[in-house]
Amino acid sequence: MKITLLWFLGVTVYTALAGPVKSSMDNYIYPWFIKFPDGEGIMHNVDLESPIQLPILEEVNRHPANNEYLLYTRRNPTSSQSLEINNAASIENSYFNPDLPTVVIAHGWLSDQESDINPVIRDAYLGKHDVNVIVLDWRRLASANYMTAVQGVPAVGRGLGQFLAFLNSITGAPFDQMHLIGFSLGAHLVGNAGRELRGRVARVTALDPAGPLWDVNPDRVNFSDGIYVEAIHTDGGYTVGGLGIGSDVGSADFYVNGGVSQPGCLTNSCNHNKSWRYFAATVSYDHIIGNQCFSQWQITCD
Repeated sequence: MKITLLWFLGVTVYTALAGPVKSSMDNYIYPWFIKFPDGEGIMHNVDLESPIQLPILEEVNRHPANNEYLLYTRRNPTSSQSLEINNAASIENSYFNPDLPTVVIAHGWLSDQESDINPVIRDAYLGKHDVNVIVLDWRRLASANYMTAVQGVPAVGRGLGQFLAFLNSITGAPFDQMHLIGFSLGAHLVGNAGRELRGRVARVTALDPAGPLWDVNPDRVNFSDGIYVEAIHTDGGYTVGGLGIGSDVGSADFYVNGGVSQPGCLTNSCNHNKSWRYFAATVSYDHIIGNQCFSQWQITCD
C-alpha cells in the first residue's frame, strides 16, 4: 500500500495510510529551456535538447562503478577513507563495521563530495547514531551537461549497487541494514542502485527527485527499489519552474508544506535544497508532523 503525507514543521511525528495521489505532473511537459541548480544552489541554463556528450556516457556505461566511495564513521567523522570495488583490502583495512547500519549519500547535478548535502547529512547521522556513512562522489558524470547526466544516472546507480554487493560479499554487511539517500538526480541514482540489488536494501530516500526528463522515465526512482522507499517533495514540478517531481514515486511520499514552496524561500533552488535540510533535521530531531492525504487538492490546498 502506498502512503501519501503532508509535512509541516512541528514538534512530533505523525504518519497515516492513504492511496496514491495522481497529479497534473503525470502529463507535465517541460519547456525546451529551463534553469536547474548546481550543488551550491546556483542556477544554470539547461537546453533539454542539447547533444549528449557521448565520450562521457560511453565511459560511464563501460565502467559504471568507477566512482569514489568515501567512508566516514565515528572513528573518522571528518576525514574519509576511500573504499574501492574489487579491492578487498581497501575495505578490510578501513573502519567499516558490518555490524552497524550503512548509510549512503548521493549528491545531485554539478556537485561532488564537497557539496553541502554530504557533510550536513553525514554529521546529522554520526551525531545521532553509530553508523557507517558512505559518500558517493560521481562528479565525472555529474559535471556533464544535464542531458548526459540524465542518460548516465542508471549506469552509475547500477555501479553503486554492484559496489554494495561487493561490500556485502567481503564483510557480510546485510542489505536490510543499508539506507540509500539521494538528492535530485541522485534520488534516481539510488533508486537504480536499489533496483540492481533487487529491492533488498532496507530503505531508499529520494530527496526532491529531479523532475525534468524523469516524469515518465522508466529509470526513475520507484516504490519497488527497496523494502521501503520514501520521497520528500519540496519543489513540486507541477508548478512553473518546479525542479522536482510533483507526484508519488515511493511507497511513502511526503509533500512538505504542500510540496511546492517552502518557508523562507523565494526561489525554486531554495525550495529544492530544503529537501535535504529537512531530512537532516529528521535525523537529528523528532519535529515533523505528517498528515494523511487522499488527493492532490488536499496536498496543495489544506
